[in-house]
Amino acid sequence: MYIKIRFFLMTIPRTGGCASLLRAFAALALITGFAACATPGPGESPDGIFDPQEPANRRVHSFNKKIYSGLSGKGDGGMISSLPQPVKSGVVNFSDTVALPQTVVNQILQGRLLRASRNTLRFSVNATLGIAGLMDVASPMGLPEDRSNFGETLFVWGFPEGAYMELPVLGPSTERETVGLFVDFFTDPFAYVLPSPQRYVRYGARLGELAIKRSDYGDAIDAVLTGSADSYAQARVIWLEKRRHELGDDSIEGAGFIDPEALDTEGF
Repeated sequence: MYIKIRFFLMTIPRTGGCASLLRAFAALALITGFAACATPGPGESPDGIFDPQEPANRRVHSFNKKIYSGLSGKGDGGMISSLPQPVKSGVVNFSDTVALPQTVVNQILQGRLLRASRNTLRFSVNATLGIAGLMDVASPMGLPEDRSNFGETLFVWGFPEGAYMELPVLGPSTERETVGLFVDFFTDPFAYVLPSPQRYVRYGARLGELAIKRSDYGDAIDAVLTGSADSYAQARVIWLEKRRHELGDDSIEGAGFIDPEALDTEGF
């Protein structure tokens, strides 16, 4: 399968909108094929956690701890906490707005047409009345934030969670979520309608949002990272329980001592 799709990618010209779209869908098929081969390990583990790459993940975790400490103001890099709240709110709102078309694509792929319709309306409202998405005027109108990604799409399609991973800077993930992350680069509608470099503004806004939320929830994050005997194991359980709760995945029984509703650890 890999050889066939790789050959197909090489035969498609690298210029032109249609060619780019074909390459995107070919890449989507390729990566989704890899997702199908992901190891369905969590169900085989008694505690619901499958982490065969734990030594490597722990090294990435140590690197991430230094980054998070700086963003939360515990080190020399805590400048984000000094930004005015209107600036931080504007970045977060703008990031949500430019992410909505991609959310709509995923919800259509999931067969959740009502949610896709609501998010289409939310995008229209915030992109116009919200001054290009800098203000969230849709939530008070009954259109709250409702994000989705290709990781959730793969879950809806029945792909297994795979092994636990910790990504540099981005933090905890799984094989399924990591595949979804890469596919989302190809399914972002803005990548096909905006010229360069404007198309990359969406990714900068997302990174800015992650940094701001790391800073805002710095105390809670530091309590886990520095206040526990094994911050890696603790963060792994918290994230897995929270993500499975978000997806409604009750097929895997976790450790059971973390209540995802008691923590706000988006992106943690």
